[in-house]
Amino acid sequence: MKTGLKLGAAVGGLMALSTFGVAAQELPDTMVWTSYDVGSAGYAEASAIADAFGKEYGTRVRIQPSGSGIGRLQPLLQGRADYAFLATEAFFVAEGAYDFATREWGPRELRAVAGRPAGITLIAAGDAGIENVEDARGKRIAFVAGNPSVNVKCEAILAFGGLTLDDVEVVTFPTYSAAMASMTRNETDATCTTPTTSQLYELAESPRGIHYAPLEADNTAGWEGLLKVLPIMGPSDEDVAAGLPEGEIAKMAAYRYPVITTTAEKTADEVYTFIKALDESYDLYKDGTATMPRWTLEKSGKPAIDVPFHEGAIRYLKEKGIWTDKDDAWNAKRIERMDALLAAWDDFKPQNEGLSDEEFADAWMARRAEVVAGLN
Repeated sequence: MKTGLKLGAAVGGLMALSTFGVAAQELPDTMVWTSYDVGSAGYAEASAIADAFGKEYGTRVRIQPSGSGIGRLQPLLQGRADYAFLATEAFFVAEGAYDFATREWGPRELRAVAGRPAGITLIAAGDAGIENVEDARGKRIAFVAGNPSVNVKCEAILAFGGLTLDDVEVVTFPTYSAAMASMTRNETDATCTTPTTSQLYELAESPRGIHYAPLEADNTAGWEGLLKVLPIMGPSDEDVAAGLPEGEIAKMAAYRYPVITTTAEKTADEVYTFIKALDESYDLYKDGTATMPRWTLEKSGKPAIDVPFHEGAIRYLKEKGIWTDKDDAWNAKRIERMDALLAAWDDFKPQNEGLSDEEFADAWMARRAEVVAGLN
């Protein structure tokens, strides 16, 4: 009788471990994540995943929204947030580029957990007279203060049409949400963002309407211009976009957004548990937004991405049969690039303290370009 009880208890324990595998690996009771503003695609997706974590594992997630890349990064780097749902600022801060080419920043070591593919193009009000990118000449383009992730992509997309920032009227807004809503209010004519941001659905339903300037894959000159500005994108056919009729395709560029990012110091076990939870709770959040199905690890757990993958994520991806030798080679090369920039920064910063802030940033961007060229 006692043996039977022990056996029953053992079987029950195994069943519990099977059912609650992630919980058994101690997913935290509470977590803090950062994301884009309320109303952004990144916030909506982080919220859907957080809700799934709460339902499946009892984990309470507090999301700190911010309209700037710096606002999303600081809590992560200061240890006040566990994960950040970032855009291309993940790439920029790892390179010490643009707004991060300052004495206070410089390149920082980050790691990716996962990041879904996202489309982007020049998105215009339907009445703005912007059919193609080159038609944006002289038009009002919404930018976001302190947000190189949005702004440099827009600069790259304008280059697709042979335009520079001098060819358009840049209108800068203090937050991402304000910039995205500016077209509906007729404060601007176009911007560059993901096509599922909530403000774009409002634009599509407004009297102005919405239009996606195409980035055709066979436009060789256009892509050469774009990639000179930002070499992390490629052609993409998008069928999920605000105001896009069912069955139609919009020709865009693809990058990763949001990228779930953490620090290199985060333990492998912690990140392994997180990505396992992300995978196993997928059915609970996959219908949260139109783009949530792209969070399958077969899509979101593969290079190329803004920063190297974390070893804990790679361990789980290998167990799932998703991660390949080719992916290993990509990750090693990306770590080599990051290490080279970190070493260059350590030499550069003390040698150039006498420069003005502008001179310092320009000199570092030139040094960064030399380091990157030497790796290729």
